[in-house]
Amino acid sequence: MSVKIQYATSDHTGYAEAICELIETAAKQRGTGIAKREPEYIKTKMHNGNAVIALDGDKLAGFCYIEIWGDKQYVANSGLIVHWDYRGAGLARDIKAKAFELSRKKYPDAKLFGITTSLPVMKINSDLGYRPVTFSELTQDETFWNGCQSCPNYDILTRNNRKNCLCTGMLYDPKKPNKNTKEVREQNIRKFYRWVQMKRQSFMKALNNAKIFLS
Repeated sequence: MSVKIQYATSDHTGYAEAICELIETAAKQRGTGIAKREPEYIKTKMHNGNAVIALDGDKLAGFCYIEIWGDKQYVANSGLIVHWDYRGAGLARDIKAKAFELSRKKYPDAKLFGITTSLPVMKINSDLGYRPVTFSELTQDETFWNGCQSCPNYDILTRNNRKNCLCTGMLYDPKKPNKNTKEVREQNIRKFYRWVQMKRQSFMKALNNAKIFLS
């Protein structure tokens, strides 16, 4: 691939609308949550140097941005997206690594976190030193959790008093990075993912039974 991954700047604001459309389309395809963003929000991230963009010449190939929470105590790499023409070639991993690099450079003392429903994303995070955690270990900033309102699973999050949802929380603590070998990390991620899937199925079954009872 001739894709170049770089820190986004004000020079890239012309891609903001295409990025938002790509994020929204991906969210609809997955049927799960990527918080919807407006072009002006993406432009602000670029102006502030808090984003990474992947370009194939002038064509948008992928994107990711940084969000800061809890007085810079927590940082999230959000909105990771790859254009469908470039999927399956490891570009998501490379974009996430670049965003991780930028986050560590700008906010070296912050804990990096994310929530995801994707096993591939969990593996990418694990390779960077993240570990699966409960939601209680993530930022408690209300603005972050309010961003989940555009997700179709938001009702599940609120029903569980924000203790868990269909997403998995992952955290990189610079003071306690995941130092297990790649093999051990992958084994642990697969075990955790299977456990999460079982919990999801159990919760969805209980929720459906409740709906049938109420109807």
